[in-house]
Amino acid sequence: MLNLSPLFFTTVDDESCIHDELDLTPEQRTKIASARTDVRSCLRTGIPRVMRAGGYTEDVPQPRFFTQGSWAYKTLNSPAQRPQQADVDDGCYLPMSFVSQTQRPSTAATVFFTAAEEALRPLVEEKGWKLVTDKPTCIRIVIAAYAHIDIPLYAIPDQEFVNLAEASMRRYGYDSVMDAIIKAERDAWTALPRDKVLLAHRECNWMPSDPRPVKEWFLGEVEAKGEQFRRVVRYLKAFRDWRWSSGGPSSILLMAAAAPLFEKRDRRDDLALLDVVAALPARLRAGVNNPVDESESLTVRLGKAGVEEAAKAFEEFEKVLRGATDASSPSQACIWMQGEFGPRFPNEPDRIKVVSIVATIAAAPAAAGPSELVGRTKAG
Repeated sequence: MLNLSPLFFTTVDDESCIHDELDLTPEQRTKIASARTDVRSCLRTGIPRVMRAGGYTEDVPQPRFFTQGSWAYKTLNSPAQRPQQADVDDGCYLPMSFVSQTQRPSTAATVFFTAAEEALRPLVEEKGWKLVTDKPTCIRIVIAAYAHIDIPLYAIPDQEFVNLAEASMRRYGYDSVMDAIIKAERDAWTALPRDKVLLAHRECNWMPSDPRPVKEWFLGEVEAKGEQFRRVVRYLKAFRDWRWSSGGPSSILLMAAAAPLFEKRDRRDDLALLDVVAALPARLRAGVNNPVDESESLTVRLGKAGVEEAAKAFEEFEKVLRGATDASSPSQACIWMQGEFGPRFPNEPDRIKVVSIVATIAAAPAAAGPSELVGRTKAG
């Protein structure tokens, strides 16, 4: 049997692996981080300025921000092919008592979107970026061919807004807690629940949506299962991005589906991935719910046809991956893996190890028996 793990993950500095190839370059990460800082600074001062110019006479609080999504989970992969882009989500928060000053929820959501977009326009023009304003749940700024920043807009209970301000001051040291204190109680707005985080929506006005529980869930899974689980999620996303240039199963669907299927394999990322991939089709077909909200189906979002397409794709992937680990030729194994992941999987057969069945079993619980390698060897 073959041990492909050195080509999946290694800590040796001068050896390549797909895990490292999935990373954005240091220059790209620096550009994204700098753009996010510029966007936050622009919104922090620009939203109050635009609101005052629009006739709001009372104090307009500076917004607070909360990074979410794959950047926060540390599962962000670089794009595998065009037109894919690295997606950085940075939530923008205002206190509920402020956004509830208007008489209608639809007005408040529209005002929030309009103020944020107007505040951003000068920065976008200066940097040569692109402002996208047709996304229902966010403002998108395309900062490069390989990346964009999505800015969802939230109304948050006042005390939580203060908590965000205090955390921001402790962590970064550039905001005063006093900036976030609400100086006067606004008129009550009974249509806006005060115990929930609400997401501004261009068509549905406001929707209950708090990204923090999903982040806490995923980081808890990594803490319980180990870093190998985070890496397996990135491999699943890498396969998806090579198989589908756009669309395919969402990242949160892959995370939620993989979590109960994962078992740690000692220094064998290839087998840990194989365990998950082998069981994934049945799990997708059975339906996968949001791990922090069982009433929300993640597979329903994909649709029946999309679920079946994804299940069949992972069935094919399982055959190729199992065939590669059972193969006698390291060179052929590399060819098969590049068919599933693209050129980011190293073509270095000399680093693949030949191992005994006993050593493979010792790595973790026994895997299912080998299946015949048939069908597609070309992804995309």
